[in-house]
Amino acid sequence: MTLPDIWGVATIATKFALYLGILISSGTVFTSLVFSLKIYRRLPGSFAFLGLCAALLSFSLLSANLAGDATGLLDVELLQLLWSTQAGTTLVFQIMGMGILTVGLFMGPLGRWVSALGGLIAIWSFSNIGHIAGDDSLLLKITLATHLTAIAFWLGVLIPLKKLSTSEKTWATAADLGHRFGLVAVILVPLVLAAGMFMSFVLVGSIDALLRTGYGQALIFKTTLVSLLLALAAANKFRFIPALRKGNPNAAQNLITSITAEWAVIFAILAITAVLTSSLNLPM
Repeated sequence: MTLPDIWGVATIATKFALYLGILISSGTVFTSLVFSLKIYRRLPGSFAFLGLCAALLSFSLLSANLAGDATGLLDVELLQLLWSTQAGTTLVFQIMGMGILTVGLFMGPLGRWVSALGGLIAIWSFSNIGHIAGDDSLLLKITLATHLTAIAFWLGVLIPLKKLSTSEKTWATAADLGHRFGLVAVILVPLVLAAGMFMSFVLVGSIDALLRTGYGQALIFKTTLVSLLLALAAANKFRFIPALRKGNPNAAQNLITSITAEWAVIFAILAITAVLTSSLNLPM
């Protein structure tokens, strides 16, 4: 593997960790706020720390790419130069967002609102990286932030839902949470799809570009995975959650298996998104 390839792989891996850290930490806070769930500091705190580390490393990797070797990771002059650019602004949003989210975890009930604000700030930072950053449209940036906020909320509910489904004592609570999330998903899923389709239309521009370019083909693959994710979510909503509410003993294990599969698909989607925003060029 050549040096440029190493930086490319490192950039993709770091972007994946950044998505994972910010979206899961933020989503955990969002769902605890909306559904009045008990929030455990360790989970959102750990992912916020992951997001913060990924943000700092991502910034350093930009410097290394400019330098052409590993010395750029800690090159003060290059880092100062980058700090004055959009990359520096993005890092500020990410540090501020993850910092506020973490502080909110130690502030009691009111802290949930503080943490949620931190999550939103960190999510907004994504409008300054990737291909969206090259577009001055405020509508496009708001669309991306809305899209990611909805996804974060979705991710945030999967963790407590799976945990509650592992014990017979909490099956009723799991069924209730799944049912309430299903009601929210009626709005959430169309919102995610509409935002994603709008951004894809703006970025790709034509059917020909979608079919003939690497970016477009990766986007098609991502869309296929999203369809699979929606199928799993539909099985949860229309089969496993109703069965769990009726006390079916097999429903809990079916729900756990389905959520595990959802996570596998989500990881694949985030990995492709990291590639799309790091390595592939937009169709000309």
